[in-house]
Amino acid sequence: MKVKKYVAKTMPEVMNVIRKELGSEAVILQSKEVKRKGLLGIFNKTNIEVIAALDPQPVKPKVNEEIIDNKQKITNNTPVISDVKSEKKEQAILAEIKQLKKILELQSEKSGNTFSPDEELMLHHLLEQDVEPVLAEEIIRTAANEFSYGKTPLAFQELQQAVQAVIKEGLEEYASKGITGKHKIVQFVGPTGVGKTTTIAKVAAKLILQDKKKVAFITTDTYRIAAIEQLKTYARILNVPVEVAYNVQDYQAAVQKLDAYDLIFVDTAGRNFRDAKYINELKSMMGDFENLATYLVLSLTAKPKDIVDIYDQFYQIPLTEVIFTKLDETTQYGSLLNIVLKKQIGIAYFTNGQDVPDNLLQLTASEMSKLVAGEQNE
Repeated sequence: MKVKKYVAKTMPEVMNVIRKELGSEAVILQSKEVKRKGLLGIFNKTNIEVIAALDPQPVKPKVNEEIIDNKQKITNNTPVISDVKSEKKEQAILAEIKQLKKILELQSEKSGNTFSPDEELMLHHLLEQDVEPVLAEEIIRTAANEFSYGKTPLAFQELQQAVQAVIKEGLEEYASKGITGKHKIVQFVGPTGVGKTTTIAKVAAKLILQDKKKVAFITTDTYRIAAIEQLKTYARILNVPVEVAYNVQDYQAAVQKLDAYDLIFVDTAGRNFRDAKYINELKSMMGDFENLATYLVLSLTAKPKDIVDIYDQFYQIPLTEVIFTKLDETTQYGSLLNIVLKKQIGIAYFTNGQDVPDNLLQLTASEMSKLVAGEQNE
C-alpha cells in the first residue's frame, strides 16, 4: 500500500496531482483544511490537505524496442561512435553535478543550514540575482514546504517551478495597472541618470495614442538646460504643451493653466538622492494637491543596496508606485523583488530601451517571477 500526503490551494488541484502521481485507482483516506503562513508573513492562505493511498497492481513488463534495436545494430557491426561520445559527455556532466552537490552538502553542514543540495543551488541562483539573502532563504523554504506534496526534497526543476509560483503569488498582491488617469497630476521623481524624462515621454505617448488622453507637461528641472530642451522636444513630437516652473508659485500657476487636460506629467530635477535638501524641495513643490500621484523611477543597473537606499530616501514623499528602467541592460532582476515584497509597493512599468513610444513594458507577476527564478530547461 502506497500512502502519500498532498497539499494544494483547492481540492481540484489536489485531485489533479493525485491522479497524475497515483492514477485514477487512488483512494482518499482523509481530507481537511489547513492554514499556512504567507511569504514574509504578509498574507495567510487556506490550503487543502489530503492523504491518499494506492494498492499497486502488477505491471506487465514491456519489451524495450530501443534495446532490441541497439542489439541488432551491434550484431550488424553498425558504427555507434557518435552515441558513445554523447554518452561520455552526459556522464561527465552528471559527475560534475554530483561533485557540486557534495560540495554544497559540506557547505550546508558547516553553516548549519538545513537546505538540500538542490535548494542550495536555487538559493545560490537567487543570491546571484541580487535577491536579499533573508528574502531568498524565505522563498526557498516556502517553496520547499508548500510544493513538496509529500516528496521531500524537491528536485531542482521542481523546486525552480515552486520558487516561481511563490514569487508570482507574492508579486500578485501588488499588481499594477500602470497610469490610468485616476490622478490628474503625475509626478516623476528619482536620482540622476535613471531616464526620467525619456520615461515620461514613453508613458505620455502610450496614453495619448492608445488611451486617447489629453496630456500636458511641467518641468521643474531648471538646473539643467538640456533637460528642459529634451522635454520640449518630446512635447513638440507629441503635440502637447509644456510649462517650466522655477519655484512653487510657477508650479501652482502651471497646474491651474493646464487644468483642462486629463493628465499633467511633472518632470522633476534629478539630483543627489542623499541630499535631504533636495527631498524637502520636492515635498514643498508638491504643496497641498490632493489629486497627485508620485512615481519613483529607478534603474535596474544600480547596485541593490543603492536601490533600497534611494527608495528609503524618497519614501518621505508619499510614493504611489515605482518604475524600473534599463531592463535590457542587466541580467540581474532581484532588486524588483526586494522593492515589491520588502517595501510592499507595485511596479507600474519597465523600460527596455531608448525608443519612444516603444520600449515601455507592463510585466505580469508571472513574467517577473520567471526573470528572477530563471526559465526552466525543457
